[in-house]
Amino acid sequence: MLFIGDDWAEDHHDIAIIDDAGRLLARRRLDEGIKGVEKLHAVVADHLDEDDDAGEVLVGIETDRGPWVQALLAAGYVVFAINPLQAARYRQRHGTSGAKSDKGDALVLAEIVRTDRTHHHPISGDSEIAEQVKVLARSHQSLIWARQRQVNTLRSNLREFYPAALAAFGTDLADRDALAVLAAAPGPDAGARLTPARVQALLRRAGRRRYVAQRAEEIVAALRGEQLRARAGIETAYTATTAALVAVIKELSAQIAALEGQVEACFGQHPDAEIYLSQPGLGAVLGARVLAEFGDDPDRYADTRARKNYSGMSPITRASGKKQVVLARFARNRRLGDALYLQAFCALNVSPGARAYYNARRARGATHHQALRAVANRLVGILHGCLRHHTLYDEHTAWHTTENTGETLAA
Repeated sequence: MLFIGDDWAEDHHDIAIIDDAGRLLARRRLDEGIKGVEKLHAVVADHLDEDDDAGEVLVGIETDRGPWVQALLAAGYVVFAINPLQAARYRQRHGTSGAKSDKGDALVLAEIVRTDRTHHHPISGDSEIAEQVKVLARSHQSLIWARQRQVNTLRSNLREFYPAALAAFGTDLADRDALAVLAAAPGPDAGARLTPARVQALLRRAGRRRYVAQRAEEIVAALRGEQLRARAGIETAYTATTAALVAVIKELSAQIAALEGQVEACFGQHPDAEIYLSQPGLGAVLGARVLAEFGDDPDRYADTRARKNYSGMSPITRASGKKQVVLARFARNRRLGDALYLQAFCALNVSPGARAYYNARRARGATHHQALRAVANRLVGILHGCLRHHTLYDEHTAWHTTENTGETLAA
């Protein structure tokens, strides 16, 4: 067998190849792209017999995606995605000086797959539709995070020179009403000149259909209220910045809405979509995120516990002597963790079993967040069972309740 450590960068890969005994056979720096992959195959061929299979080549690399990884998988190599934190800890086994180099990191990755591969999982082969959902769901969520960053910047700007706008719209500056009015009046002077009729027209154009006149009066009253003003030159600069931020947020909102439709359409084509949508608290977008991060390889998770641990919802225990502490997992897939947390929160309103489980945790002294994580952990186990048996979610089976008990809990 050959063991390859691949320390990757944006434009090159440092490769170290060792054998079963840990002897270094080759070291190379390869360019990213087709030529680099061809050179890697040539080096591997120099150290493999003609009868050896490509599955005898094990690769350790600190990523699980990208064209390079896909090329390795297509060649038949067994690829292990090593967590960078684990690789950093393993590096300390080879030396305590703190020295670090790309060549050394490649050798460390090769040693990991040679000696500790049983503690790591090879990259699983998700279906093509699952990969599509993953790309779309991640891009959609990244755009939402980008919009929130712009909204936070806008709020900071308004606090500096236009507090009346915050009084009018609160913290939800991505709301269509706020964006419509701020686009027309990005500064205090323009805001004070707005009339109720003008604001009503802006709100209707933005899509508001109810309580238009009442909302317009509230906005005009807030924008005309007394407020501390910045110096004229600074106010002009902030006004221009606000107009630019509002335009960026409006465009981001439009692209988020467009991409959301593609996420839902792609997710609906997956054969397990109906199972995900049957889970309490999961809609098309959240379901797509959960599917994207879990993947759909049936052999990826050995059991329910493995899926729960990967989700980040199961707690960890630190025990030493007489001291034992149970903590939340902070080293986790953030995208998956956020989606499952939102699912648990939404499930409280639609699942009597989830609500009873949450209430029981709170009664035992758990905080709101601890109880929600416990509910999310339980829901992950339920999802695993549904996927394994290809069955839809059933409230009474999931929570081991009877119909009467469920009605009592709902009451």
